[in-house]
Parts: sequence; structure tokens; C-alpha cells
Amino acid sequence: MNIILGRQDVARACGVCHRTLLLGERSVRYSSGRGDWLDVCPLCLEAANGQGWVREGSPTTPLIGESSRRRRRFPSIGLLDGRQAHPEAHAAEPILRRLSRAEREIVEAAELFNASPYRRTVAGIARSLGDAQVSLLPLSGTNPEVVATVAWDISWYQYRVALDAAQAVKLAERGYELDELDERFRQWNAFLEADGRITPDIPKL
Repeated sequence: MNIILGRQDVARACGVCHRTLLLGERSVRYSSGRGDWLDVCPLCLEAANGQGWVREGSPTTPLIGESSRRRRRFPSIGLLDGRQAHPEAHAAEPILRRLSRAEREIVEAAELFNASPYRRTVAGIARSLGDAQVSLLPLSGTNPEVVATVAWDISWYQYRVALDAAQAVKLAERGYELDELDERFRQWNAFLEADGRITPDIPKL
């Protein structure tokens, strides 16, 4: 079945975790009780229900009011145009407690990569070489940085994603044999979508 996308689908973000939704990604509409309707990704359905949000089409009313929730900022590039939090979205506490600092850096690095021209580069390579393996490894240090490795059997590319830099993504290295990569860069924890987007493999709640 073909899915027809409109302009409004491009900038959608999950109302719970604030992750930018991929084109064509399914979501469920919820009301947080403030008269607004938010998209919620499949990973956050339980959190939205736990917060008392009302699913679209439900006859019930919200159980949790605005006073019981705090507005929180989640590091996702879909909400970081100018590093501004989404004005209508509230992140559920269970999600924020579940994600470690490293996991949140991985999510932000993936979003920064997806917004860069390198996304189209790896998408083109994948059309020739097939499915890729992807690793996102946060580095220690005062300046947050994540190494994104996209690898095939006969080629690999490694990018440095600086979370606080103006030019966030840079090609760092490339090679041909997976054995050339240090073992720590071969802990595959993400997926490469057909359009070149990187999606972190973060466990559900």
C-alpha cells in the first residue's frame, strides 16, 4: 500500500520523547488535557497512557492535569532548531528516567546525522551494497561527541558527530575491511533506513 505524505508529516515529533518521526512512521494521536493533540510514537504509547493522556477517539477525559507534569527538554534534533524545546510537548518522566545520558546522546547524534548531507551519501551506497550495519558510540570528554560507523562487508564510513558544534557532522575515516575497525566501533546498535536515516536500537519500556 502506498502512503501519501503531506508537508505536515515532515516535521512531526513524538509528544512524549520528542523524537522527530520518520517519514511514513506510524503514530497515534493523543490529547494531554490542554486542548492540544500530539503524535505519539509506538515506543511511547505506554508512557502516554500512564500519564493519563486520552487517545484520539476515546470517550474518556484526561486523568492527569497540567500541574502534575513538568515541561522537560529532550535532546532530539527535530526539536533543536535553535535548541528550542517543543512548546506543546511534555516528556513523560518514565522515558526520561529510562534513557541514560549515553542513550540520549545517541538519539541526538542520529538526528543530527539524519539532517546532514551524509544521509543521502550512505543511502546511495546502500542502494549498491545492500543493508548496512550501524554503530553509534559516545566518546568521553568535556565536549559531547558521538562516532557513527556505517559498514558493509567491503566498505565502511565513520563520522564524528559533535553535539554542540556549528558543523555537527564530519567524515572522519573510511576503509574497506571490517577488521580495520576497533572492536568498540563494531557494537552494532542502530539501523540504516532505506533513505539513509539512522535509527538507534533503543529497548522499549
